[in-house]
Amino acid sequence: MASTVDRGLTRRWLIEYPRAVPVAIFLLVMSITLLSVFAIERGARLKEQANMRETARAVASALERRGATASSYLRAGAALFSTAGEVQPDIFTRFVSELRMDSDYRGVEGLGWAQAVNAADAPEFERDRLSGAPGEVKIRPAPTNARAILFPVTYLLPDTPRNRRALGYDMYSEAVRREAMDSSVLSGRPTASGMVVLQQEGRRKAPGFLIYMPVMMSAGGGERLAGFIYSPFNAKDFLESALILENQGDKGVRLYDDHLGDGGTLIAELPPERLTGMTITRPVQIANRTMMLEVESSRGSALSQMSMLTLIFGLMVASLLMLIARLLTQQAVEDQSSLRWLAEQNSIRNTLTRELNHRVKNTLANVLSIIALTRRRATRLDDFADTLDGRIRALSATHDLLTQSEWGETPISDLVRAELAPYVQGDSAAVTSSGPDVELAPNDALSLGLALHELSTNAAKYGALSVPDGRVSIDWQLVADNLVELSWVETGGPQVADTPNRGFGMDLIQKILAHELKHPVELQFDPRGVRCRLRVPVRLANDFQIRARG
Repeated sequence: MASTVDRGLTRRWLIEYPRAVPVAIFLLVMSITLLSVFAIERGARLKEQANMRETARAVASALERRGATASSYLRAGAALFSTAGEVQPDIFTRFVSELRMDSDYRGVEGLGWAQAVNAADAPEFERDRLSGAPGEVKIRPAPTNARAILFPVTYLLPDTPRNRRALGYDMYSEAVRREAMDSSVLSGRPTASGMVVLQQEGRRKAPGFLIYMPVMMSAGGGERLAGFIYSPFNAKDFLESALILENQGDKGVRLYDDHLGDGGTLIAELPPERLTGMTITRPVQIANRTMMLEVESSRGSALSQMSMLTLIFGLMVASLLMLIARLLTQQAVEDQSSLRWLAEQNSIRNTLTRELNHRVKNTLANVLSIIALTRRRATRLDDFADTLDGRIRALSATHDLLTQSEWGETPISDLVRAELAPYVQGDSAAVTSSGPDVELAPNDALSLGLALHELSTNAAKYGALSVPDGRVSIDWQLVADNLVELSWVETGGPQVADTPNRGFGMDLIQKILAHELKHPVELQFDPRGVRCRLRVPVRLANDFQIRARG
């Protein structure tokens, strides 16, 4: 029972909303599909974030390890040189060669020594320590204060043309380097500088940084700052060296100097395949200085392969279900239309059956009246037979009129001729009619035909058509665009009684037809003859069409 109710409810929805139901099904399936795509994309995004965090952790660990290795070398050098009394070229060269820098020290430009020099001793320093270098090497920039302490680059190994560019440069003359050198003295630990451009870069402006370690030597019962052992780094090379063992994949990696916690300054970048803005940051400690590592995903805003497959599959399913629903709604509407058409045809058939019954009775009465009328007027048997045959054939034509029109528009003149044809012979003036060309709807024509049939039958039985000298006049005219008035006037017949017996025909005309035509019927029993006035509506074809014609 519940299943039947559900099917009926579904069918009703399909009929009442033939367009909305398919669209609603499509939108529902697409909503589910989009939710699925959202879940898949969210999972992929979380997975990508996890991968980025792991990459950031691995790269940060590699950078810190390389920074720690460089700091260890500088500590070892500071410890050695602090006991030497003076750092000579052979001592420094032997230290670097014995150090045997391995792969963990990739990205560094080398090891250098910057000796502390009084500005007043600058010429002597240039002659004794810098004269061995190729070309003429001077301290630069030239000191402006005779009491100033200078820290020119004294040695830098490996000895390459690139590193020779840095010899003689007073690193203490530049603010960023000076800050790092002072900080290393205060902390006694290796300290990285902020972003600088290394002297060996020449005209290149590639960013870099340095790590300084102060070398303290005994002097007069105390300690003095003898200079700095340091390592210069090209920032991009330093970052790339950390990625030799740690694969960055297609992600982007950036290194910022974040010493003051203000977001930092970009000092090295390995961009991703495409910019996405999806980043993960992680702090990195390199030689007592905080830097910030940023990893950017290269996964763009395009949907993943799984999301695309889900979206395409969902779109196909939604379209298929919408098509099926559309076909079902069309079928339901067509079935409902067929049911209505069958109901209309059944109603028409019942109406025709009732009319047929009534017509049969009236037809039999008409036949008897025609026989009686014909017998009174005929003088020979042959005349009687011929006249009777013609009138009965005319009566049959009345029934054919409506059925031949297939319940379309019927002219009033055709109705009058069909109904009065049995009583008109040759040039007889017993029946006259006149009026404009007016066509009636099927039901209205049927009602008017019934009225004319009843009036003519009554006239043939008891009125003007029952005697040779009787006359019937039928006239009609348009009293409005949608209304026609028809008058029936009998003269020359038997005198009409003031109170005639009411039969089925009188009730049909005054009650039933008045109801069907939506206008009152005026029926007068004048002693000179029956008079009747009917008003019939005139309607457009699309207001009364029963069925479409093939």
